[in-house]
Amino acid sequence: MTPADLADLLHATAAKVLAERGLDAAVLPDTVDVERPRNPEHGDYSTNVAMKVAKKAGTNPRDLAGWLAEALRDTEAVAAAEVAGPGFLNIRVAASAQGAVLEQVHAAGAAYGTADTLAGTRINLEFVSANPTGPVHLGGTRWAAVGDALGRILAAQGAEVTREYYFNDHGAQITRFAESLVAAATGAPTPENGYAGAYIGEIADRIVTAHPGAAGLEPEKRLELFRAEGVELMFAHIKKTLHEFGTDFDVYFNESSLFASGAVERAVDTLKNSGDLYSKDGAWWIASSEYGDDQDRVVIKSDGNAAYIAGDIAYLQDKRSRGFDLCIYMLGADHHGYIGRLKAAAAAFGDDPDSVEVLIGQMVNLLRDGVAVRMSKRAGTVVTLDDLVEAIGVDAARYSLVRSSVNSSIDIDLDLWAKQDSVNPVYYVQYAHARAASIARNAAEFEYDAVTPDFALLDSEFEGALIRTIGEFPRVVASAATLREPHRIARYLEELAGAYHPFQTNKALRVLPLGDEPVSPVNAARLVLVNATRQVLANGLALLGVTAPERM
Repeated sequence: MTPADLADLLHATAAKVLAERGLDAAVLPDTVDVERPRNPEHGDYSTNVAMKVAKKAGTNPRDLAGWLAEALRDTEAVAAAEVAGPGFLNIRVAASAQGAVLEQVHAAGAAYGTADTLAGTRINLEFVSANPTGPVHLGGTRWAAVGDALGRILAAQGAEVTREYYFNDHGAQITRFAESLVAAATGAPTPENGYAGAYIGEIADRIVTAHPGAAGLEPEKRLELFRAEGVELMFAHIKKTLHEFGTDFDVYFNESSLFASGAVERAVDTLKNSGDLYSKDGAWWIASSEYGDDQDRVVIKSDGNAAYIAGDIAYLQDKRSRGFDLCIYMLGADHHGYIGRLKAAAAAFGDDPDSVEVLIGQMVNLLRDGVAVRMSKRAGTVVTLDDLVEAIGVDAARYSLVRSSVNSSIDIDLDLWAKQDSVNPVYYVQYAHARAASIARNAAEFEYDAVTPDFALLDSEFEGALIRTIGEFPRVVASAATLREPHRIARYLEELAGAYHPFQTNKALRVLPLGDEPVSPVNAARLVLVNATRQVLANGLALLGVTAPERM
């Protein structure tokens, strides 16, 4: 019995109890809340439904809870039901009913934890979108891990997710990048506000090798050559690095195309005609404060050039024209202002502001020997995705970045995440999977198929805790999708591994028979429990883009 199954049972029982006493069952919510008590002595699950609806139904919460407890005790799925406090109801599920969870996992396999709550919803998920002027830095790396995981989680709830990378190949930063390459190729000093680091010299050398004499071209042609070739080489490196990190995109959208196609000009004209742009001090402003932004924003500067927001507005309109129901932007810590302006732009175009969602990620710091790591071997001034992967590997890098809420800054201790023991969270989870896989391999030597598992025999506290934790997985995935919080999956996996390890090490709870003993119904039931644990660990790790090794 999963929490969802219990919630359905409670709803049906409450409706029957209220009706039998001539009370209004319409006061019941569509879904009854079911929680796991912090103290296991209070039961397997708890609900406050009596406290929430008793007054509306015209009765006392404790009385209603008592009626519910009496009715639930008559069902085979419930072993005990007791009233607590002002009207809480604490429930213990029968071991045989808990075993049904394991059958659900076996039947669903890799699909266990998925749902169709977002079926029919088209989501554009834009993340990373690092400027093609250098390797992906730690902030972008965090979004590469979190964004990819969020895309997997949303898809697991039935959404049609398009992962998109906004390729910033337009603007002053590209010119500074090209000028930095030219300087490296000609031996000149790095220009002011230019880009340094070994990668600049490497790219410049590749351009000169491919185009002998490039450094001696007329300045304008030389700059254009280094711009075009440099951006292409840099972005090829970014895409390769992200791919090796397990993050790929469905669409790479060029910012420059918005200007070349006239999309920016058309978007500006649309807003002018609607009256949402006004002229002041020689510039054109969007009246974004009328739609909830903290201030109006310049769209066309007084020199006639488009401000950065002009491209953002045209890009949003382009996304919506492609039929996306929801556009999620995952942006860095210094982009809080984008929340109001993008929602305002949507409203100005006549869209629902809630069709735009902006997630802001906080900073990432690396520590080695307790000291902050601030310099990259290759990039010079910043630490990059390549540096992190080189230090701790892809799995540990992804897991360490996904494990915490993006609303908080994180410190990644490279020494800890490189350890091959249980203090390393990803190792702890992967090791639980590998141990479960090992038992499954060893079980192949015995005739488990000839024995019917008896789940009612899984009545120890360790088995019950493990089964109930497995049953929580669908609810955790749904919550992670709704709240846009992939870290909930990681924390759940650690809880599941924490429930599995004591079961695995308890000699009284043998999965494999001893010596020449035949496989018993309890052995068979425990093997199903082990396989269900392994399956859920694998499913959760897959949602995070982390491998589930069979051996460690």
